[in-house]
Amino acid sequence: MPTIDEKSDFSKRLKLALRRSSEPVNGATELALRFNLRYNGEAVTAQTAHKWITGRAIPTNDKLATIAKWLNVDEHWLHYGPPSKKTATAQIPSSKPAPELIALAAKIQTLQPHQRYLVEELVEQLQDAP
Repeated sequence: MPTIDEKSDFSKRLKLALRRSSEPVNGATELALRFNLRYNGEAVTAQTAHKWITGRAIPTNDKLATIAKWLNVDEHWLHYGPPSKKTATAQIPSSKPAPELIALAAKIQTLQPHQRYLVEELVEQLQDAP
């Protein structure tokens, strides 16, 4: 059974994915309606969607898969967050990169190889920081 923290963290990731979606969702009723259009099982209620948004529940795996596909994010990321450094490199939810990230990547690309290495090392150090 998920802990309170796991439910809360899921809620934060769900809200982030909803904000980044090309179809913004306003509230639990709209979330339930849009979810039910995509889900082949029994429809969820606005109350259930409200529990997802407020961190009181995590959807079942089949519902998580539907949400992840709909919002174009990784299912594992949506449920658990990024994998630990031991199992894989950090993953960013699948979505269109923000313009400022593209600009930053372009700047990093112009650096000399040893400078890019330093930037990469700095990012890894920051990721490992508590």
